[in-house]
Amino acid sequence: MNSKLFTLSLIEIVLSILITVVIIFSTYKILKWLFFRKHDLRGDNLAFTIFTSGIILSVGIILSTILPSITNIIRLSTTQIEVVETATIVLYSGLYLLIGFIIAVLINASVFFLFSLLTTGVDEFKEIKNNNISVAILVVTILISITIILKDSIALLISSLVPYPEVSNFL
Repeated sequence: MNSKLFTLSLIEIVLSILITVVIIFSTYKILKWLFFRKHDLRGDNLAFTIFTSGIILSVGIILSTILPSITNIIRLSTTQIEVVETATIVLYSGLYLLIGFIIAVLINASVFFLFSLLTTGVDEFKEIKNNNISVAILVVTILISITIILKDSIALLISSLVPYPEVSNFL
């Protein structure tokens, strides 16, 4: 058993859980603060709950595409001759998750902008505040669809940031 790999894997699991919970909680709080200050998940506004769930699912999908890059960092650190400090691995992991969160915010904002362009005369946030479930479902469906379409590109972007060692050409 590779004890360093095992330790780093445990660190990755704990770091991913902690940062993901913080990011998802922050997403909920920011969303609630910006748009729905008087609404709560305990209330009777099902449209708000659907909308919030869709955004959290979108953020979760994006963050899940980042985990393979974190795993690559851990694997690279255990196979390199030079020692890579655990703090460096944690720093890269946190950076990748932060980039994922920023991308999630950009995707969510662009979906709202796109939906607003497509539905002139409809104030989506007002409709969701008024418990219009059909608007919430439509916005969330567009959001999740775009997130699923973009997730591979996001994974590619994040993996391009992984500091792979230079490999010489044997041919």
